[in-house]
Amino acid sequence: MNEVAQTATQTMEIIQVYKELAMALAIGLGAFGPGIGIGLIGKAALEAVGRNPEAAGKIQWLAILSIAFAEAIAIYALVIAFIIWFVKL
Repeated sequence: MNEVAQTATQTMEIIQVYKELAMALAIGLGAFGPGIGIGLIGKAALEAVGRNPEAAGKIQWLAILSIAFAEAIAIYALVIAFIIWFVKL
């Protein structure tokens, strides 16, 4: 019986390692895309203001809105990572 308990303990440790790896991948890859997207949005907004300074207010509002949508995707990835963390197997 002791051997069965030891095997079960080892299995639970392996599952915990895979859960931690899944959490890291979920938030790491989930934040990578929005990070690049926010950088591209900022770059495009600066170029647009450089070309047409009179439209800076409208461009700024649209850039902030776009950044908020991109950041929401990173928040979804964080929620998935927390779900993986708190699930009991």
